[in-house]
Amino acid sequence: MPKNKIHKGLLKRIRISKTGKARHRSAFHKHLSSHKSGKRLRQLRKDRYLANSDAKRLEKLLFRRLRGRTQPAADRKRSPSPEQRRAMQAEKRAAAAATAD
Repeated sequence: MPKNKIHKGLLKRIRISKTGKARHRSAFHKHLSSHKSGKRLRQLRKDRYLANSDAKRLEKLLFRRLRGRTQPAADRKRSPSPEQRRAMQAEKRAAAAATAD
């Protein structure tokens, strides 16, 4: 079965942070800036983070999970550390031994 290909055009327009959020450039900043206020232009210079609904839409193009702007880091499923994994396996073994007796 062939591999899924990520959308290369989208990858060139966003940058994914270490926490899983997608950053993108603000719209309305490239030209026609003479009538825009200085405050507005300064705010447009910053990179923005995608909202939850947009992040969900882009996940399908990138074949990976993303976090939205308002989604807390606690909602992400984290892989357990090796120590936590060993502790969980020991608990499973102890529970299985208790039910087998």
